[in-house]
Amino acid sequence: MLKTRIAVLVSGGGTNLQALIDAQHGGVLQSGEICLVISTRADAYALKRAEKASIPTLVVERRGSDDFESRILAALEQYGIELIVLAGFMSILSKDFVSKYPERILNVHPSLIPSFCGEGMYGLRVHEAALAYGVKVTGATVHFVNEIPDGGRIVYQKGVEIMDGDTPELLQRRVMEQAEWKLLPAATELVSSGIMKGKKE
Repeated sequence: MLKTRIAVLVSGGGTNLQALIDAQHGGVLQSGEICLVISTRADAYALKRAEKASIPTLVVERRGSDDFESRILAALEQYGIELIVLAGFMSILSKDFVSKYPERILNVHPSLIPSFCGEGMYGLRVHEAALAYGVKVTGATVHFVNEIPDGGRIVYQKGVEIMDGDTPELLQRRVMEQAEWKLLPAATELVSSGIMKGKKE
């Protein structure tokens, strides 16, 4: 049985992409295969990670582009993509786009949704907000993407304890290591497996 064909959409360093690549090589991600990496930035280090793993890459820049989403959709169709994973992807996808892949787009968010999420909450801002609020536990959430930022159905969550003396940068790293890099591959495998079973039936 052919594996679920996955595209990973990125904008930056690609640490979550690397977690997925490692999961694929390590056997955690068995039901899916990363067939394409699309970046919104030509200088994103994530592209180097993909090239090192011999995964095809494409750059689709948003700035000054009227056909940003249509170019991504064309690439997804060309590669026969069945599941999309957003891994540090810094663009909000339109309702029209996400409706074409219902419960086939995964995102990882660095908090326990519904806390510290929604429009404008990304990257270090999330960890700054958690520390400013004084919560004792934060974490990460993998969820399906719909038309509402961070509004889709939750797949997995994992809590991470906040320590005395945490800075946003320290907390960000710990949330990645303890939650994001574990949850995203596990959720990708779960959904890929479901898609594979659906093809068998």
